[in-house]
Amino acid sequence: MTPGRSRRLVRTVVSCALAGLLAVGILRAAKDPTGLLNALSIGSQGILEADIAYGDLARQHLDLYRPSQSRAVPAPVVVFFYGGAWSSGDRADVRFVGRFLAGEGFVAVIPDYRLRSEAAFPAFLDDGAKALRWVQDHIAEHGGDPQRLFLMGHSAGAYNAIMLALHRHYGAAAGVDAARIRGVVGLAGPYDFKLDTDLWRWVFGAASDLSATQPVRFAASGAPPVLLVTGDRDETVDPENSRSLARRLAAAKSPVRLLELPGLGHADVLWKLSPWYPGRMLREEIVRFLDRPEMAGP
Repeated sequence: MTPGRSRRLVRTVVSCALAGLLAVGILRAAKDPTGLLNALSIGSQGILEADIAYGDLARQHLDLYRPSQSRAVPAPVVVFFYGGAWSSGDRADVRFVGRFLAGEGFVAVIPDYRLRSEAAFPAFLDDGAKALRWVQDHIAEHGGDPQRLFLMGHSAGAYNAIMLALHRHYGAAAGVDAARIRGVVGLAGPYDFKLDTDLWRWVFGAASDLSATQPVRFAASGAPPVLLVTGDRDETVDPENSRSLARRLAAAKSPVRLLELPGLGHADVLWKLSPWYPGRMLREEIVRFLDRPEMAGP
């Protein structure tokens, strides 16, 4: 390589690194970072079908993103649950996630669910199961494959996704065929925690069996393959939650992969799903898992 070409390469690498740092800084400084990512994702691949009722209540509605080019016909389906500590959140907050998944050829479904201010635990899990039943019964009408369903979520939504995948009670009560759930992705979720904060007590304290609120209790053989993602700088949900669940699943000989990302905090793991956030690795790892969930492992 000539000295001139070497210098140009160094300048390019430095420019890309600075642009990445600038993008991260802007997101972290923004009052509404997810809104910014949603605005930037307008024009991405995917056809939005908004405000579809899966139940009779105000929060029992979902948005659906159909790919313009599917990975298969019919397309595999990803049901994504957003976070918000079960006290806030709206499906419109994470449109960039639906557009990312649709852009990769999946049908993406993002349901709302009842928050703790409206109903006590396990109402949000009951709503998640009800949304899955709607997907099972109707997704073929929207180009999706009801035999290839994946669950995915961030933070409180990761808890919902993992619980629905591991604790079959909720899905069974709604008439969901567990065999259709081919895999689950948990992003920065709480899976093994103590009820030692006001939030945890408010959300789960009224449960008749507190141990049954913990996803780790239901780690067993026969569970669908699991991909767990956490950032090692997450100060909202301790990364030990993901490590603990990964250990339990591995001990049960159930397919699991733990991906711990250096330097990332709680929100970064979600923002990484946008192509506007620097780095493609996480998006590629998620797509690879959704294509071959049976290959999950160390």
